[in-house]
Amino acid sequence: MPIAAVNGLNLYFERAGEGEPLLFISGTGGDLRAKPNQFDGPFPKAFDMISYDQRGLGRSDKPDVAYSMADYADDAAALMESQGWESAHVVGVSFGGMVAQELALRHPGRVRRLVLACTSPGGAGGASFPFHEIEHLKGEERARYLTPISDTRRDAAWAAANPETYATIIAMTAADPFAGEPGRAQGAHRQLEARAGHDTWDRLGQITAPTLVAGGRYDGIALPATLEGMAGRIPGAELKFYEGGHLFMIQDRSAAREMIAFLNG
Repeated sequence: MPIAAVNGLNLYFERAGEGEPLLFISGTGGDLRAKPNQFDGPFPKAFDMISYDQRGLGRSDKPDVAYSMADYADDAAALMESQGWESAHVVGVSFGGMVAQELALRHPGRVRRLVLACTSPGGAGGASFPFHEIEHLKGEERARYLTPISDTRRDAAWAAANPETYATIIAMTAADPFAGEPGRAQGAHRQLEARAGHDTWDRLGQITAPTLVAGGRYDGIALPATLEGMAGRIPGAELKFYEGGHLFMIQDRSAAREMIAFLNG
């Protein structure tokens, strides 16, 4: 099992593909055991890609201490160093986009080109949906609550008109085969604590890497207006919207294709 010992903990990671190095940082609750995942998409066909379970998640260590966004960024930088990468392209999705912002700010020399997908700067620029406020919701109850937020087109009228599709979405979203694992709940909680404190708004102007900000037009988690504001603060950043909600990278196949083209410069 590929493990990197960094910053006093063990991070589980996977690596695949050939080409320029790409670090893919996944979102809230990200676990590489969940399939399909980023390794089943187009990125490892275009790059030498590393992705990993962040601290508190999956098969990585889950210390029961406070986590900060700086910790997550330093983990990413240390993982790159452990694999002999001085720098890499970086794709950060949702919570991973928050980590990627901190990585670009704390370790600017590590980031070649940067994609920030369906994420937020926090602070005065606006935060993504406050998952820490619904931590008590589990299973289908949580899935039913979040579905019309994740994609604002999937409201009650849509659910009534598309009962089979809606039921499939709820079942897939509610499933968590690893829910009972030791440390899983506390690790997820620590991630949400760090997420709630995320704020790069006043520092976005310090990002020097060429940046693409991307999101879904119907995303109620990372709002389009928030993405517009974030892109406006990052020098020279490009902004693109796609046909989808928070999962626009799956819903609109042109998204990954255009991200790859951007990363290839």
